[in-house]
Amino acid sequence: MSVTAILNEKGRQVFTVDPHSLVRAAVRLLHENRIGAIVVVKPGDRIAGILTERDVVAAMDKYGAACLDKPVSALMWSKVHSCTEEMSIHDIMEIMNSMRARHLPVEKNGRLVGIVSIGDAVRHHIRAIESEAEHIKAYIAGQDGKTVHL
Repeated sequence: MSVTAILNEKGRQVFTVDPHSLVRAAVRLLHENRIGAIVVVKPGDRIAGILTERDVVAAMDKYGAACLDKPVSALMWSKVHSCTEEMSIHDIMEIMNSMRARHLPVEKNGRLVGIVSIGDAVRHHIRAIESEAEHIKAYIAGQDGKTVHL
C-alpha cells in the first residue's frame, strides 16, 4: 500500500501557515482542527518548515507566553522530512522511525500535496496485516469451505 492510498482515503487537505504568521494563529489552527502539526509554506505551496505541538511546548518552556507573538519561522523545524505519493507505508514508517518524525508532508514536483501522520501509517499497516490474515484463512479453508489438511 502506498501513500497515495492513504491520501485517497483521508483526503489531501493540509493546514498551512505562512512563515511570517504568528505562533498564536498557528496554535489556534492546531487546536481548532485537532491536529498535531502545521506545514509552513512559501508562495507556490513550497514547504518552508513544519510546526508541531511539541515545538510550541518547547517554546513555551523557553520563552513563556511571549512565544505566541513570535513568527512561526522562529519556532518551526526547517529541515523537514517529506515523502512522495509513490512511497510505501513501510518506507514512510522507516523514515518516521529513524527521523523521529510524527508527520511527513507529501511532495509532488516540489509542491505540498498532502500530509501523513504516524497514526495514518499504523492504521493502514494494521489494515494490510488484517487483510493478509483473512486471505490466508480463506486459502486454508479452501474455496468450497472445506478445510485443507496439510
